[in-house]
Amino acid sequence: MKLSNRLQKIADFVPKNTIVGDIGCDHGYIPIYLAKNNISKKVIASDISKNSLEKTIENVKINNLEKDIEIRLGDGLDIVLPFEIDTVIIAGMGGLLIKDILDKNKTKTNTITHFILQPNIASKELREYLYENNFEIINEELAMEGDKFYEIIYAKKGKGFVTKDIYYEIGEKLIINENPLLKEFINYKINIVEGILIELKGVKTEKSIKRQEELNKNLMDLKEVLLEIESS
Repeated sequence: MKLSNRLQKIADFVPKNTIVGDIGCDHGYIPIYLAKNNISKKVIASDISKNSLEKTIENVKINNLEKDIEIRLGDGLDIVLPFEIDTVIIAGMGGLLIKDILDKNKTKTNTITHFILQPNIASKELREYLYENNFEIINEELAMEGDKFYEIIYAKKGKGFVTKDIYYEIGEKLIINENPLLKEFINYKINIVEGILIELKGVKTEKSIKRQEELNKNLMDLKEVLLEIESS
Protein backbone atom coordinates (compact mmCIF):
# COMPACT_ATOMS: atom_id res chain seq x y z
CA MET A 1 0.00 0.00 0.00
CA LYS A 2 1.35 3.41 -0.98
CA LEU A 3 0.58 6.11 1.56
CA SER A 4 0.11 9.80 0.89
CA ASN A 5 3.06 12.05 1.73
CA ARG A 6 1.48 13.10 5.03
CA LEU A 7 0.58 9.57 6.14
CA GLN A 8 3.99 8.23 5.13
CA LYS A 9 5.79 10.77 7.30
CA ILE A 10 3.53 9.87 10.21
CA ALA A 11 4.22 6.15 9.70
CA ASP A 12 7.98 6.78 9.44
CA PHE A 13 8.01 7.97 13.07
CA VAL A 14 6.57 4.69 14.40
CA PRO A 15 9.31 2.73 16.23
CA LYS A 16 9.72 -0.85 15.05
CA ASN A 17 8.17 -3.70 17.06
CA THR A 18 5.86 -1.51 19.13
CA ILE A 19 2.16 -1.99 19.84
CA VAL A 20 0.41 0.94 18.17
CA GLY A 21 -2.91 2.63 18.80
CA ASP A 22 -4.12 4.70 15.85
CA ILE A 23 -6.75 7.02 17.32
CA GLY A 24 -9.01 8.38 14.58
CA CYS A 25 -7.71 5.88 12.03
CA ASP A 26 -10.14 6.98 9.31
CA HIS A 27 -9.94 4.22 6.64
CA GLY A 28 -7.11 2.33 8.33
CA TYR A 29 -4.34 3.11 5.85
CA ILE A 30 -1.58 3.58 8.44
CA PRO A 31 -2.45 0.42 10.44
CA ILE A 32 -2.46 -1.60 7.21
CA TYR A 33 0.89 -0.13 6.15
CA LEU A 34 2.44 -0.85 9.59
CA ALA A 35 1.18 -4.44 9.59
CA LYS A 36 2.10 -5.24 5.98
CA ASN A 37 5.63 -3.92 6.44
CA ASN A 38 6.19 -5.71 9.78
CA ILE A 39 6.81 -2.42 11.57
CA SER A 40 4.42 -2.98 14.47
CA LYS A 41 3.77 -6.05 16.62
CA LYS A 42 0.08 -5.21 16.66
CA VAL A 43 -2.16 -2.25 15.83
CA ILE A 44 -5.37 -1.16 17.49
CA ALA A 45 -7.25 0.97 14.96
CA SER A 46 -10.04 3.10 16.39
CA ASP A 47 -12.40 5.83 15.33
CA ILE A 48 -15.40 7.59 16.81
CA SER A 49 -17.11 7.29 13.41
CA LYS A 50 -18.83 3.98 12.70
CA ASN A 51 -18.80 4.72 8.96
CA SER A 52 -15.02 5.22 8.95
CA LEU A 53 -14.53 1.99 10.88
CA GLU A 54 -16.67 0.06 8.41
CA LYS A 55 -14.28 1.16 5.68
CA THR A 56 -11.33 0.16 7.89
CA ILE A 57 -12.86 -3.29 8.48
CA GLU A 58 -13.30 -3.71 4.72
CA ASN A 59 -9.72 -2.64 3.97
CA VAL A 60 -8.27 -4.88 6.69
CA LYS A 61 -10.19 -7.89 5.33
CA ILE A 62 -9.06 -7.20 1.76
CA ASN A 63 -5.45 -7.29 2.99
CA ASN A 64 -5.98 -10.39 5.20
CA LEU A 65 -4.71 -8.58 8.29
CA GLU A 66 -7.45 -9.45 10.80
CA LYS A 67 -4.86 -11.12 13.09
CA ASP A 68 -2.60 -8.05 13.09
CA ILE A 69 -5.11 -5.20 13.37
CA GLU A 70 -7.80 -4.98 16.03
CA ILE A 71 -10.60 -2.52 15.28
CA ARG A 72 -12.45 -0.66 18.02
CA LEU A 73 -15.22 1.92 17.98
CA GLY A 74 -14.86 4.68 20.55
CA ASP A 75 -13.66 8.08 21.64
CA GLY A 76 -9.97 8.90 22.04
CA LEU A 77 -8.01 6.77 24.50
CA ASP A 78 -11.22 5.38 26.01
CA ILE A 79 -10.75 2.35 23.76
CA VAL A 80 -7.43 1.19 25.27
CA LEU A 81 -6.34 -0.02 28.69
CA PRO A 82 -3.34 1.35 30.61
CA PHE A 83 -0.09 -0.24 29.28
CA GLU A 84 -1.96 -1.83 26.34
CA ILE A 85 -0.12 0.27 23.73
CA ASP A 86 3.32 1.86 23.76
CA THR A 87 2.92 4.03 20.66
CA VAL A 88 -0.04 6.26 19.89
CA ILE A 89 -0.88 8.05 16.64
CA ILE A 90 -3.38 10.91 16.84
CA ALA A 91 -3.57 12.58 13.45
CA GLY A 92 -5.84 14.59 11.21
CA MET A 93 -7.70 16.57 13.86
CA GLY A 94 -7.29 19.91 15.63
CA GLY A 95 -4.46 20.48 18.08
CA LEU A 96 -6.90 21.40 20.84
CA LEU A 97 -8.77 18.11 20.37
CA ILE A 98 -5.48 16.17 20.45
CA LYS A 99 -4.59 18.02 23.66
CA ASP A 100 -7.98 17.12 25.15
CA ILE A 101 -7.56 13.44 24.25
CA LEU A 102 -4.16 13.30 25.98
CA ASP A 103 -5.37 15.30 28.98
CA LYS A 104 -8.64 13.45 29.51
CA ASN A 105 -6.93 10.09 29.99
CA LYS A 106 -3.74 11.01 31.85
CA THR A 107 -3.61 7.63 33.60
CA LYS A 108 -3.43 5.95 30.19
CA THR A 109 -1.33 8.68 28.59
CA ASN A 110 1.33 8.19 31.26
CA THR A 111 1.71 4.51 30.26
CA ILE A 112 2.47 5.34 26.59
CA THR A 113 6.06 5.84 25.43
CA HIS A 114 5.80 7.25 21.90
CA PHE A 115 3.39 10.00 20.76
CA ILE A 116 3.01 10.78 17.05
CA LEU A 117 0.72 13.78 16.69
CA GLN A 118 -0.42 15.58 13.55
CA PRO A 119 -2.63 18.58 14.25
CA ASN A 120 -4.48 20.14 11.31
CA ILE A 121 -4.73 23.44 13.22
CA ALA A 122 -3.61 24.84 16.59
CA SER A 123 -0.15 23.26 16.51
CA LYS A 124 1.13 26.15 18.67
CA GLU A 125 -1.37 25.38 21.43
CA LEU A 126 -0.53 21.67 21.21
CA ARG A 127 3.20 22.32 21.60
CA GLU A 128 2.49 24.60 24.57
CA TYR A 129 0.49 21.80 26.18
CA LEU A 130 3.25 19.25 25.57
CA TYR A 131 5.98 21.44 27.06
CA GLU A 132 3.81 22.33 30.06
CA ASN A 133 2.90 18.69 30.78
CA ASN A 134 6.26 16.93 30.86
CA PHE A 135 6.60 15.93 27.25
CA GLU A 136 9.77 16.29 25.22
CA ILE A 137 9.51 16.85 21.47
CA ILE A 138 12.04 14.43 19.97
CA ASN A 139 11.54 15.25 16.30
CA GLU A 140 9.23 17.01 13.85
CA GLU A 141 8.42 16.79 10.16
CA LEU A 142 6.57 18.87 7.60
CA ALA A 143 4.47 17.41 4.83
CA MET A 144 2.72 19.21 2.02
CA GLU A 145 -0.31 18.00 0.10
CA GLY A 146 -1.79 20.34 -2.47
CA ASP A 147 -1.35 23.82 -1.03
CA LYS A 148 -1.66 22.71 2.62
CA PHE A 149 1.16 22.19 5.11
CA TYR A 150 0.98 19.53 7.82
CA GLU A 151 3.11 19.50 10.97
CA ILE A 152 3.97 16.10 12.47
CA ILE A 153 5.29 15.94 16.03
CA TYR A 154 7.06 12.97 17.61
CA ALA A 155 7.16 13.30 21.40
CA LYS A 156 7.99 11.22 24.48
CA LYS A 157 7.47 11.79 28.17
CA GLY A 158 10.31 13.89 29.54
CA LYS A 159 11.25 17.45 30.31
CA GLY A 160 11.43 19.76 27.31
CA PHE A 161 11.61 23.53 27.12
CA VAL A 162 11.79 26.31 24.55
CA THR A 163 14.23 29.22 24.52
CA LYS A 164 12.01 31.45 22.34
CA ASP A 165 8.22 31.73 22.25
CA ILE A 166 8.26 31.48 18.44
CA TYR A 167 9.33 27.83 18.82
CA TYR A 168 5.80 27.06 20.00
CA GLU A 169 4.62 28.10 16.55
CA ILE A 170 7.59 26.92 14.49
CA GLY A 171 8.90 23.67 15.94
CA GLU A 172 12.56 24.08 16.88
CA LYS A 173 13.41 20.59 15.55
CA LEU A 174 12.36 21.75 12.08
CA ILE A 175 15.02 24.47 12.29
CA ILE A 176 17.71 22.24 13.77
CA ASN A 177 17.11 19.58 11.09
CA GLU A 178 16.98 22.20 8.30
CA ASN A 179 13.67 20.82 7.06
CA PRO A 180 13.48 21.35 3.27
CA LEU A 181 9.94 22.77 3.48
CA LEU A 182 10.64 25.13 6.38
CA LYS A 183 11.46 28.28 4.42
CA GLU A 184 8.31 27.91 2.33
CA PHE A 185 6.28 27.17 5.48
CA ILE A 186 7.50 30.31 7.26
CA ASN A 187 6.87 32.48 4.20
CA TYR A 188 3.35 31.05 4.08
CA LYS A 189 2.81 32.12 7.71
CA ILE A 190 4.33 35.56 7.05
CA ASN A 191 1.93 36.10 4.14
CA ILE A 192 -1.04 35.25 6.36
CA VAL A 193 0.04 37.69 9.09
CA GLU A 194 0.74 40.46 6.58
CA GLY A 195 -2.70 39.90 5.02
CA ILE A 196 -4.42 40.27 8.40
CA LEU A 197 -2.43 43.43 9.14
CA ILE A 198 -3.56 44.94 5.82
CA GLU A 199 -7.19 44.21 6.75
CA LEU A 200 -6.73 45.85 10.17
CA LYS A 201 -4.98 48.92 8.82
CA GLY A 202 -6.84 52.06 9.81
CA VAL A 203 -8.99 50.28 12.41
CA LYS A 204 -8.41 52.11 15.69
CA THR A 205 -10.46 50.26 18.31
CA GLU A 206 -8.65 49.21 21.48
CA LYS A 207 -9.05 45.55 20.55
CA SER A 208 -7.72 46.01 17.01
CA ILE A 209 -4.72 48.07 18.16
CA LYS A 210 -3.76 45.32 20.62
CA ARG A 211 -4.22 42.71 17.90
CA GLN A 212 -2.00 44.68 15.51
CA GLU A 213 0.71 44.87 18.16
CA GLU A 214 0.56 41.10 18.65
CA LEU A 215 0.67 40.48 14.90
CA ASN A 216 3.61 42.83 14.37
CA LYS A 217 5.53 41.02 17.11
CA ASN A 218 4.67 37.67 15.53
CA LEU A 219 5.76 38.97 12.11
CA MET A 220 9.09 40.14 13.51
CA ASP A 221 9.68 36.76 15.18
CA LEU A 222 8.83 34.84 11.99
CA LYS A 223 11.19 37.00 9.94
CA GLU A 224 13.91 36.46 12.53
CA VAL A 225 13.59 32.68 12.17
CA LEU A 226 13.58 33.05 8.39
CA LEU A 227 16.80 35.07 8.56
CA GLU A 228 18.30 32.46 10.86
CA ILE A 229 17.70 29.58 8.44
CA GLU A 230 18.71 31.60 5.37
CA SER A 231 22.04 32.54 6.95
CA SER A 232 22.86 29.05 8.24
